[in-house]
Amino acid sequence: MKTTPLHESVSKSYTEALARRAAGGSGCCGPASCAEPAPAGSTPAAASSFGCGNPLAFAEVRAGDVVLDLGSGAGHDLIVAARMTGPAGRVIGVDMTDAMIDAARANLALAGVTNAEVRKGMIENLPVADGTVDFVISNCVINLAPDKDAVFRELARVLKPGGRFSISDIVAEDLPEVLRSSAQAHAACIGGAISEADYLQGMRAAGLTDLQVADRFAYDADTLVALAESDFGGLELPPAELRALAAAAAGKVVSARFTGRRAEPAASEACCGGTCC
Repeated sequence: MKTTPLHESVSKSYTEALARRAAGGSGCCGPASCAEPAPAGSTPAAASSFGCGNPLAFAEVRAGDVVLDLGSGAGHDLIVAARMTGPAGRVIGVDMTDAMIDAARANLALAGVTNAEVRKGMIENLPVADGTVDFVISNCVINLAPDKDAVFRELARVLKPGGRFSISDIVAEDLPEVLRSSAQAHAACIGGAISEADYLQGMRAAGLTDLQVADRFAYDADTLVALAESDFGGLELPPAELRALAAAAAGKVVSARFTGRRAEPAASEACCGGTCC
């Protein structure tokens, strides 16, 4: 799958945002990492995280699991997952941005993690074999993808039957068109967000089941202004107009955590004439 102009715009935005973060900037896709300092014992990649939530919260990653992180960024969640799955497990990160891949590999080395790797690729076309993953995580990335249905199909493809996922992302309802059409708003995780109903329907169509929205956090106007003025360059609007847009979108932009699993084959599909195929 070739990159689109939107992929290239997002990759450029995150490369520049990472550089600004390294120089002391701030910005993110969610209130926790925007408003709170990194917790004690956080990973060396935490300062470069642009996530909207914690996809590993209550996710029950098991020792020995193969874990896949869609859009692994600077590697914070890779490090946490590697510790949870232990030396018997393995963690794979996929990201399309060279600067993020370099940062993640450096952070993995700094943390002394040896059971994790980072692969270059797009989440619509994952460089991961069919049915090889026990658990998929992702932190505020799928909303950036132009073809979210392709992402959901890829998620189902790489999971083992019965394999699980915990995904934090941004969903939105009835956004003003200026936000939908803004590249900066897209990079800041707002412009490309779809509704919660469409998100769940895309997962169902891909063969994912036991779907739940485990957590929700609706953004108020102040948080939306902070996102618009984040590391992603801002919307270049007069302050009064930006505030009016934020007020119109308040409560319509939500950070949510989705959980579920890949459906297991029915007995008739798994076995032929009493003999398993």
